[in-house]
Amino acid sequence: MRKWVEGWTGLAERTSHLALWSSFVKWIVLGSAVGVLSGSASAFFLHSLDYVTNLRTNHGWLLFLLPLGGALVSYLYMKFGRNSAKGNNLILEQIMDGKETIPLRMAPLVLFGTLVTHLFGGSAGREGTAVQMGGSLAEWFGKIIRVDAADRKILLMCGISGGFASVFGTPLAGTVFGLEVIAIGLISHRALLPCFAAAFVGDLTATRLWSVHHLHYKIGSVPGIELPIVLKVVIASILFGLVSLLFSELTHALKRRFSAWFPNAALKSAVGGALVILLVALVGTRDYLGLGIPLIQDSFQGEVSPIAFLWKLLFTSLTLGTGFQGGEVTPLFAIGATMGHSLAGLLGLYAPFLAALGFIGVFCGATNTPIACFIMGIELFGSDAAVYLFIACLVSYLFSGHTGIYTSQRIGVSKSRLLVVPDGTTLATVKGLRKTEKNERTNRQKGDRQNAEANENEE
Repeated sequence: MRKWVEGWTGLAERTSHLALWSSFVKWIVLGSAVGVLSGSASAFFLHSLDYVTNLRTNHGWLLFLLPLGGALVSYLYMKFGRNSAKGNNLILEQIMDGKETIPLRMAPLVLFGTLVTHLFGGSAGREGTAVQMGGSLAEWFGKIIRVDAADRKILLMCGISGGFASVFGTPLAGTVFGLEVIAIGLISHRALLPCFAAAFVGDLTATRLWSVHHLHYKIGSVPGIELPIVLKVVIASILFGLVSLLFSELTHALKRRFSAWFPNAALKSAVGGALVILLVALVGTRDYLGLGIPLIQDSFQGEVSPIAFLWKLLFTSLTLGTGFQGGEVTPLFAIGATMGHSLAGLLGLYAPFLAALGFIGVFCGATNTPIACFIMGIELFGSDAAVYLFIACLVSYLFSGHTGIYTSQRIGVSKSRLLVVPDGTTLATVKGLRKTEKNERTNRQKGDRQNAEANENEE
């Protein structure tokens, strides 16, 4: 078998069309295999998530076990997780020439941890869980078939695409998300076919084989292309970008602060759970727990509090910032949709229309994936609002700056020529660069002043 493969490879290298045909068949097969794995994992996760969410809704007392649940999950990660605690960032690092291994244990750990978070009332999402399961299963599959380093990276990107597509029911957005999230401004077309195969098969596996049903929201009436409306959409999109920046920075700041205050991860999560309970008592409602899907539905079909997006942002940042497991994307959908609904009255626009723009706009700013988010908008809301969806993604992407929820995301191309970023810079290191540049500029200015004073004294 090995000699046959080597012979076929040698022949393909001498014949261009045969080489292309070989790559086509190879990545259709491998991408589809990852799609089946990630789609099946996502289906099990989504069915389980519905079950624990219903349990929490029907048994309100479960909220008071949130500190205990958080401490348990953090203890398991300390005891067995090893580098699994890096989550999505570990997958991004390995795609960008990382030297670590993505352990298979990441899948059951993040699955259990996320279900515990939602069972007891933490505010978190589901994309992170699906992506981590897809990535760890893709790594395991790659080891079985013994792929080389280059193919391993593509398989990991397939895991991202398959997990994302199957958990949201958006195969085209899932395809591009797996390509676009690795590095800001750069997309690898070499992985386009494999990621599409993984996303397409992953979505089919979840929906057709395992009967997963995805929610859909109606955008309603879409206004025509008129300058006043375009300007209003741009204003709203700037705010979407700034709110996504606020979410990312607040979540990262809370992670740093709580880790410094509580070096023991289990204690940190227990304190975080207690603070979430206190927030519930302060706000007087449990609307901001869990995924936030009722908030999204109300944004399109009913009424929401004008500051609901701020409360959901705070609940989610606190939950994730204190070590609970779960994703950020669905809460970002809720933050964006409720914010769009609130801005609609101020800007004189149709609420479901602006809720749809906020839905993808805030998500785009937090993940730095404008093309994937635009395509997701088309898949979820239709093409009637395509121009406005594109504007929302582009503007939010720009105004979120070099921040995001994935700190290991590399800055391939700076968002502005005025912001020079060295090669290899990630979102985690760019802030340190800015501080260094600021200190150097301050020292230069201080030196210039001292030289000027010395010259004046000599005169």
